Amino acid sequence: MLHIGEKAPDFTLNDKDGNAVSLSDFRGKKVVVYFYPKDNTPGCSRQAQAFKALYDSFKNNDIVIIGISKDSEKSHQSFVTKYELPFILLSDPELKAIQAYGVWQEKKIYGKTSMGVVRSTYIIDEEGKVMKVFPKAKPDTNAAEILEFLVK
Repeated sequence: MLHIGEKAPDFTLNDKDGNAVSLSDFRGKKVVVYFYPKDNTPGCSRQAQAFKALYDSFKNNDIVIIGISKDSEKSHQSFVTKYELPFILLSDPELKAIQAYGVWQEKKIYGKTSMGVVRSTYIIDEEGKVMKVFPKAKPDTNAAEILEFLVK
């Protein structure tokens, strides 16, 4: 995983509508980049809803929220529609950003070991540097922790 003070790797990925979005598009703003395992799963749905519930507070403080998973654009479309998500979701099926940020890791689930996305969140500052890392983020409290950290 990346460390505080490191330059955040730039990425260009497609959103739910096939539009290319780059981290560098938001230079000059704080950006919350959260990586999550899969659309429409219980934990990921709760995390997305928690960001949605606090979205106005993020927006009012000029903070951009970007969620990234390896799900397809079509999967993101239905996820956004189902939960009326107001923030950006990006599709990373080739694991470009996921691997660059070190969140593609070995996971143990029910005694089986496999590779997957470890739910993690990065706060990127206005210059594109890692300001804070939330490894193994909790879906229900992650958004509130980030807001509390950023809006003191």
